[in-house]
Amino acid sequence: MITLEGWIAQPDGMRRGRVDLGDDGTIMAVRADGPAVAVPGDDAARILPGFVDAHVHGGGGGDTMDGPAGVRALARHHLRHGTTTLLPTTITNPWTEVMRALRGVAEVRAHPDDAADPLPDLPGAHLEGPFINPGRLGAQPPNAVPAAPERVAEVLATEVVRVVTLAPEVDGAIHAARTFAAAGVRISVGHTRANAGQVADLLRAVRGVGGTAGFTHLYNAMGGLEGRAPDVVGACFADPGAWAEVILDGHHVHPTSFLAARAAKGPRLFLVTDAIRACGMPEGTTELGGQQVRVLEGAARLQDGTLAGSVLTLDAAVRNATAAGVPLAEAAAMAATGPAGYLGLADRGVLRQGARADVVEMDPDLYVTRVFTAGRPVPAAGHGLGGAAGRAGG
Repeated sequence: MITLEGWIAQPDGMRRGRVDLGDDGTIMAVRADGPAVAVPGDDAARILPGFVDAHVHGGGGGDTMDGPAGVRALARHHLRHGTTTLLPTTITNPWTEVMRALRGVAEVRAHPDDAADPLPDLPGAHLEGPFINPGRLGAQPPNAVPAAPERVAEVLATEVVRVVTLAPEVDGAIHAARTFAAAGVRISVGHTRANAGQVADLLRAVRGVGGTAGFTHLYNAMGGLEGRAPDVVGACFADPGAWAEVILDGHHVHPTSFLAARAAKGPRLFLVTDAIRACGMPEGTTELGGQQVRVLEGAARLQDGTLAGSVLTLDAAVRNATAAGVPLAEAAAMAATGPAGYLGLADRGVLRQGARADVVEMDPDLYVTRVFTAGRPVPAAGHGLGGAAGRAGG
């Protein structure tokens, strides 16, 4: 048994106590005493549930599109920063390359790791593209295709996709949304020129088969919100049941816009990294989906200046959330409880008896000191390279 002591993230705040990790990979006991506080006032460790990243392309030099070796490389990098569950995320490439990447994720899931070299849990993949609007690619390469039934069937046959980003207005989107949702895949609206009505139609289609819906990197690659033009952001804010992911790296979303989304979405707003292979690597030239990307002062951009994913880690996103004024326990929930709920993973994202023993220990500056995945300790990033990636303000 391993015992962690310090300030423990609980639904009502941070409480002083201890967490016992069992040899079976679950939490044996949580003892949280005394009043809940928003900001602990001493140097004791901060103990948070392991982070869940539902949207991550790469890191540590690896990328989902590289195949199994790339998936393992990015997973190990983000695990050191406290991410104990993640969805390797594809990018819009030629169809054969997208399918190859999905099969690579499936291979890693089938042969995840060994006791000496653990990986985060990979419940599936996030298919970001190619069922998106070619007029709202963002940093996605120009390989968008309609959501044809035969392509949807081919994706489902891999049995690996957990989330699919979908533009409501593309050909076949409504049928694809129903088919994916009926199979348990989360539908995430993104890379779209849809209006609020088209978004609402898609959400109704998803819920009509009992599905779950969200929004991909809220504010980015979608229409905003104006008084007479609610567009995608307005549709998101108006729908209390929809989830939304946000990239809080100091570049993609202004802190005030983040706080507005928090006020509108509450616990259904969660943090993602959208990280690329350059995350944790020295700044300079890298690539995303075969496109040249330049990383400078914490921002990854295409040659035309378009933001191209991020070099963010979820521990940095938690630091950025607290810097914006979010209490630590709530920031931890945005990085763990929320995304676990969105993905339907009821066994993690919280510190309670019987939950999966995915735990992050942080110092008072909110840098990771220890990580446990299913109770197994792994090396932590600390203040090393990549530890400050995406700190608010660039």
